[in-house]
Amino acid sequence: MPHFTRRKFLQSTSVAAGASAAGPMIWVKDAHAQWNNTVEKGAKLRVLRWKRFVQGDEDTYLANVKKFTAKTGIEVRVDHESWEDVRPKAAVAANVGSGPDIILSTNDDANLYPEKLVDCTDLANYLGKKYGGWYPVCEQYLKPDGKKWIGIPFGAAGNALVYRESHMKAAGFDKFPGDTAGFLKLSQALKAKGTPPGFALGHATGDQSWAFWLVWAFGGKMVDNNNKVVIDSPETIKALEYGKELYASFVPGTLSWLDPNNNKAFLDGQISLTANGISIYYAAKNSTDPKIKELAADIQHANMPIGPAGVPTEMNLFFNQMIFKYSKYPKAAKEFIRFMMEEEQYGPWMQSAIGYVCHPLVAYEKNPIWTVDPKHTPYRNATKVMRPIGYAGKMGYASAGATADFIMLDMVAEAVSGQKSPKEAAERAQKRAERYYKV
Repeated sequence: MPHFTRRKFLQSTSVAAGASAAGPMIWVKDAHAQWNNTVEKGAKLRVLRWKRFVQGDEDTYLANVKKFTAKTGIEVRVDHESWEDVRPKAAVAANVGSGPDIILSTNDDANLYPEKLVDCTDLANYLGKKYGGWYPVCEQYLKPDGKKWIGIPFGAAGNALVYRESHMKAAGFDKFPGDTAGFLKLSQALKAKGTPPGFALGHATGDQSWAFWLVWAFGGKMVDNNNKVVIDSPETIKALEYGKELYASFVPGTLSWLDPNNNKAFLDGQISLTANGISIYYAAKNSTDPKIKELAADIQHANMPIGPAGVPTEMNLFFNQMIFKYSKYPKAAKEFIRFMMEEEQYGPWMQSAIGYVCHPLVAYEKNPIWTVDPKHTPYRNATKVMRPIGYAGKMGYASAGATADFIMLDMVAEAVSGQKSPKEAAERAQKRAERYYKV
């Protein structure tokens, strides 16, 4: 396969983005992007979203909510739950026909109950036209039939490699390896130095992303373009064999790690390399503990290495915004989402969270948050280059069900830890996935 770097990949997909985002302003205001919406009288809204991993996210989001209420007179209640708790609460709301008007959830949860969601095509078209268009993955998640938007993209939590630069150099590396072979050597060298890596292998909603990268990097995939399950393949076996070598360098205990665990382990000095959002760096910069604050200067970020597949194979945590049909105020709900996605609110919010959530709209590539600190830059293209969690098939009930069942992550955990051989783990994943992808 020809050598295809991440830079070349981004260059090949950035022509339209550069054209639409050009000019002195951060965003593109299309004269044809018009929004007409008369909200219901006496409207009140309830929003359920995930708990913040960076304080700036929550603070500015809630400040924007207050701005919305001050401008429209619409009272908005915001509840916060962990990522693991939002999905079941959203499913219950969809099934019983009662609950929050708007739910901010993850990955392809919207595809579990698309018939229960308000058609947001008008709002998606308005925002897309005004801000340079949506990245392709947004349509894959929330426009599965190619016609109707079942929700509005909120962005994606970029998943990059977070590492201690001093530990990398002590292990004999001047720069971070860009391929899987070099990445394995670095991980092994870090363990030998007593500064091991660690990656979550428990049912972590966000930090499971690295397991998908691992399989995809070697050419494996859950399903093909026709939604036929093909996870039990030679490519998957190679990925799992590589994963066993990588896992041997991990700090003990990663099989039970959920989303907060690697953050804590890194900041506590137990590990020096992990896959995570920018939240670890944010926590170090803003810590009141001098020892943790000192870590910020040593923390660096790198994009996930390129494997034999030859292209970026990132899977980042996608965030959606869903309006449920049981809502008494669907027009007010659309107005709320529109307001929160406009540059005047979205730009400052993204800056307050130092890019923890990467934008879904092309024009926001020019937001200064991505260049004010070079440590932010590896997260800038998270939504642009990512693959949907149901790759390479079509999103829908099957992909959402397989995702909620953690089939890919369980396969990787079983194989790399030695609970099953790579072949046995792949065979089990194949059978589990076929229950969802019924022919």
